[in-house]
Amino acid sequence: MSKLFQKSLLTSPAVVGAALAMSGAALAAESPELIETSAESLDLAESLDISDIAVSDVAIAPVGLVSAPEADIAMVSGSSSVDALAQISDYNNDVTQLAQVTRVSELSDVQPSDWAFTALRRLVEEYGCIEGYPNRTFRGNQAMTRYEFAAGLNACLDVVLQLIGSSSSPEDLSTVRRLQEEFQAELSTLRGRVDALEADVTELDANQFSTTTKLRGEVTAHLNAPIDQAFDGETPTFEYEGRLNFDTSFTGEDRLRLRFETGTNNGAALGFPGGLSDTSGGNNDIEFDDVYYTFPVGDRLDVIIAGNSILTDDFVTSTIVPFDGVSVGDAGGPLLYDFEMGGGSGIGASYVLTNNLVIDAGYSVDSEAIGDPDGQGIFGGGGQSYIGQISYLSGGLINAGFAYLHGNEEPGSDATNTFAGLVNLNFGRFEVGGYGALHDQVGSSEESFSWQAGVSVPDLFFEGNTFGVYVGQAPSYEEDEPFFAEAYYEMELNEFLSITPAILYAEENTFNSSRVDSSSVYGTVRAVFKF
Repeated sequence: MSKLFQKSLLTSPAVVGAALAMSGAALAAESPELIETSAESLDLAESLDISDIAVSDVAIAPVGLVSAPEADIAMVSGSSSVDALAQISDYNNDVTQLAQVTRVSELSDVQPSDWAFTALRRLVEEYGCIEGYPNRTFRGNQAMTRYEFAAGLNACLDVVLQLIGSSSSPEDLSTVRRLQEEFQAELSTLRGRVDALEADVTELDANQFSTTTKLRGEVTAHLNAPIDQAFDGETPTFEYEGRLNFDTSFTGEDRLRLRFETGTNNGAALGFPGGLSDTSGGNNDIEFDDVYYTFPVGDRLDVIIAGNSILTDDFVTSTIVPFDGVSVGDAGGPLLYDFEMGGGSGIGASYVLTNNLVIDAGYSVDSEAIGDPDGQGIFGGGGQSYIGQISYLSGGLINAGFAYLHGNEEPGSDATNTFAGLVNLNFGRFEVGGYGALHDQVGSSEESFSWQAGVSVPDLFFEGNTFGVYVGQAPSYEEDEPFFAEAYYEMELNEFLSITPAILYAEENTFNSSRVDSSSVYGTVRAVFKF
């Protein structure tokens, strides 16, 4: 083998490094032993006369090189699994121009103590084939894919061929070409994928809704059938609620939400305390609902300011009990937060004391009163509520909280103080949760005690499905606290649709401002569509 060809092989590690850097990835490795190659590559390499190449020269080639923007091509056993939309988004946002460096000291995250420092210095200062990010970083431990390696190897061997030129024998050139062709299929696939991504990005840029706002929609429908009639002549009913949410972020950590909402409410499950969750009422009227802005202040404090539709539990990080948001009945909420409390517009904050302790606080006042300087104003005497809650959120066995609420529903009515404790025990296969709350009417002897207890079983039968059953007593100043119960099974059919059949029972009560003269049992099926 010619001396020129041997010299080319001696410099090939540097050329490989440069090619890998320019192709857009670096191999994350802590030692050269982590580098693997195919059996065919080893056979081909052994056919070359490289006995005089130093081990250190060979080891440094693909390790610890500056990478271009990260790619979302996850390789598993030679195949790829890619979320196309996420990849397109990243491709659009992360395209970066590489910055040329002439000395290794220009790379801010490279130290002389790094194990591959010598190799990197050769690539930068002797061969001039290393490029860094615009912020002059190296990112030597960043991973690379097989496709990216194919692109780098191809570029490397092109340089080797130029160095060898016509002075090498046909056998030498044939060997090099065989090495180059080994990854030809992957290289062609990579080029096709990049072309497709570029076309998709161009289309998205031309037709995107907004660079800051995302549109999300949800439709919830209930089919209700009375099993034990609470009213004479009661028949099955159907109601729905439709929402369009416009979520805008200006910094990536804040959110401005504007919501349009419509729906019907035919009084379904009137005997159940609180009625059904996810109902808007009305008669197909479109309302402007949920106007709020939430943003962080530092690393531990989040603030929310709302123009309407906010009170009590809307300010808290967690309501602790596992039925909230899953139950068909609103009593899974739980009910303690809404009893004798008013509001609509308000301001709140959430402060993270430790990794497990969170303090939430908020004030809300009737949305109509807040704009009336001659009436209630911001701090008027009615239609308002205050809340403070401290929560212990372990993410493990125990989640617990203590809440204090003060408020009244309308001007002139006596205020109510509520003291509540909430707990949830997560045993892995199932959760046990509930609350107890004392409600005390200020200026009178009226008191009420409400409670809830139940079991939730996540991933029952199928992943994503949830079974739950809970019982309790609703708060009431008018009579003894009415007993209620619900059993539900939420089935996640896919990421866009869920179906939840449920059975609801309640004793006679006046909780919903209408007298229910007998106990009632309802069968309800809820469908939720998200898009």
